[in-house]
Amino acid sequence: MAETPQPLPRRTHRLELYSEAPLPTARGTFRIVVFREKNSGREHVAMVMGEVFGQEGIPVRVHSECLTSEVLGSLKCDCRQQLDRALDYVAARGRGVVLYLRQEGRGIGLGNKVKAYALQAKGLDTYEANRRLGFPDDLRTYDVAADMLRLLGVRSVDLITNNPLKIAGLVEEGVPVRSRIPSPASHNPHNVDYLRTKRERTGHLIELFGEDDQAARAS
Repeated sequence: MAETPQPLPRRTHRLELYSEAPLPTARGTFRIVVFREKNSGREHVAMVMGEVFGQEGIPVRVHSECLTSEVLGSLKCDCRQQLDRALDYVAARGRGVVLYLRQEGRGIGLGNKVKAYALQAKGLDTYEANRRLGFPDDLRTYDVAADMLRLLGVRSVDLITNNPLKIAGLVEEGVPVRSRIPSPASHNPHNVDYLRTKRERTGHLIELFGEDDQAARAS
């Protein structure tokens, strides 16, 4: 006799699956799922396409909010391009998850991020600016992302990232990462130093080479 399928859990000790609905987009119809942290009330989003419950090797992007680029069009980073590429990748394959976490400015918040921008305008790099403000290089955590994936029923992921710290962060939270899917970085005269700094300081796997950096600065 076949076992009766168990219902998908809707909460963990820190997070609840709060609401969901179909969401038609220019890339096709996703399922938008909103998760709410129990203590803070902060909400995070998963954009889901195709069947992911109980599945292995789901393409997943863990993406942190960046209002300045994604809404206001800032050229100081490549966050909007990374988000667009991840959604394109999932839509092209008809299956996958993009997690959108409310961790603006690598976790320091929008106001402090803009303070860091002001320091960068005076010559500090992105990590030096954070430290001048009294913050570590990166305050982001991946416990919420891991819970979101568990509540979606994802068993293992192929992670869309250039950041080895994200891989380590998910693994530490108990999410099996089967492989890494590279996400090419888009550089311009305003973000090339930022991308080089991420590559050199925190080991981001960004394919920027000397001649590319010079061309971007000259353009």
